Amino acid sequence: MAGEEEGEEMCINERLRDDELRAVLAKLETDKDKEVFGLVCKRWLYLQSTERKKLCARAGPHMLRKMAARFTRLKDLDLSQSVSRSFYPGVTDSDLSVIATGFTRLRLLKLQNCKGITDAGMAAVGSGLSSLQSLDVSYCRKLTDKGLSAVTEGCHDLKSLHLAGCRFVTNKLLESLSKNCPNLEELGLQGCTNITDTGLTALVNGCKHIKHLDVNKCTNVGDLGISAVAEACSTSLKTLKLLDCYKLGDKSILTVADLCKNLETLIIGGCRDLSSNSIKSLAASTHSLRILRMDWCLNVSDASLNHILSQCTCLEVLDIGCCEEVTDAAFEGLGNENEESGLGLKALKISNCQKLTVLGISMVLKACRSLEYLDVRSCPHVTKAGCEEAGLKFPESCKVNYTGSLVEPDILV
Repeated sequence: MAGEEEGEEMCINERLRDDELRAVLAKLETDKDKEVFGLVCKRWLYLQSTERKKLCARAGPHMLRKMAARFTRLKDLDLSQSVSRSFYPGVTDSDLSVIATGFTRLRLLKLQNCKGITDAGMAAVGSGLSSLQSLDVSYCRKLTDKGLSAVTEGCHDLKSLHLAGCRFVTNKLLESLSKNCPNLEELGLQGCTNITDTGLTALVNGCKHIKHLDVNKCTNVGDLGISAVAEACSTSLKTLKLLDCYKLGDKSILTVADLCKNLETLIIGGCRDLSSNSIKSLAASTHSLRILRMDWCLNVSDASLNHILSQCTCLEVLDIGCCEEVTDAAFEGLGNENEESGLGLKALKISNCQKLTVLGISMVLKACRSLEYLDVRSCPHVTKAGCEEAGLKFPESCKVNYTGSLVEPDILV
């Protein structure tokens, strides 16, 4: 350029409008790059703030008001507290009132272990966050049906609700969910011991698209409730967690096996009354199963376990800990040594299986060449020395837990 144009300096802030800068920001893929974008100048920081969709924070009412003014398009807010390092006073009902009026676009709100919040805070959420789709109030132990029903009555688009450890929740809340939240897909009720078959039956009268249901340790849930869920949500159900639901018998598991063809995760650990026949029915019908936990299912036999391993071809994680009737015979005839891949099992827990020996482990290794984790704790006939003496060769990436010194991988449920 010549003349006056040579002396001109181009300022990008003068040339680009806000919408054009937002288009540039939208092209950035990583959170780190988006943070760097905000360091250029105050204008860019403001634009970056207004475009932010997700935030994890620890803040009181005053700071929350400032955040609401800055992060105007926020959709995902996480105020959860650590179990071991909770701070005082933590999130309060006053904080939730500010959130309900300041973050009206919220879709996801996480409040795990916020033990100070009460029904009054939930009422504010229900009245102010009508677009809310996901709420996690696990271990918020003061909450009752009253406050949570206010959420269901005000948030009709709710798809996910997690209530683990909310011990005051009863069937009344499930009735309210059924009436007000027909699009519910995910419900976590772990440890909500007041929930019964009546509540689950009422729930699926209106909520027929549930994909993930966790009733672990809901000790008053039995065959009637789980059968009702399986019948109403047969095509949608992918995850069903029933840990220590000791009232369950064969009827509900046979119904699940017969109807829920898309089931991928099933937790039935501690359901001691299940027979070998119900386990065989799972093997014959649930071919999409990826994760199966049936530790402490005392009636699991060699034949039923062999059926699971040979017919559930998508299985990646299996826990049969403390299944005391299982022997080496359960692993006979699995896989084909001429096949390159063998079974797709990645994690196997067989701790406290007293009758298993090194011979059984050798058959596992021949069939499961993708194994990444093997738990043989408290198997008296399976030791590190015994495996080495037998010349067993584990997959290169496989971690073997002989004594409990290894941390279990995330893939285990």
